Amino acid sequence: MKTAEQLISMAKNRIQEVTVADLFEAMKNHKTILIDVREPEEFQAAAIDRAVNYPRGVLEMRIHQHPFASHHCDTAQALEHLKDQPIYLICGTGGRSALATDTLQNMGFTQVKSVQGGFQAWLEQGYPVEK
Repeated sequence: MKTAEQLISMAKNRIQEVTVADLFEAMKNHKTILIDVREPEEFQAAAIDRAVNYPRGVLEMRIHQHPFASHHCDTAQALEHLKDQPIYLICGTGGRSALATDTLQNMGFTQVKSVQGGFQAWLEQGYPVEK
């Protein structure tokens, strides 16, 4: 039996993590996709501009609906369109986004990254948020 902390640690060994400073720079490119995997009530309290909320529990079923690929009628086409796009995942402190990043990599996404320290680190560094 593995603990949640062990699963997160294992996932972090398989994924790429970036800092909030890296995310801030990446967001200057309008092709950058930011997905917030926190629960809706967390997201509604405060979020990063341009973030789309797909909670970790439904991410795999909803990612094809992202506005960047919503013009595709077919799920497979939408996923193919998103597959090589720069996608950053953020959560509260970095654990859920690490697990979600691992999942998306397993689905075939090639440019997905987890934000180390999550939304808490974003706030601590004084980056802007929307309420």
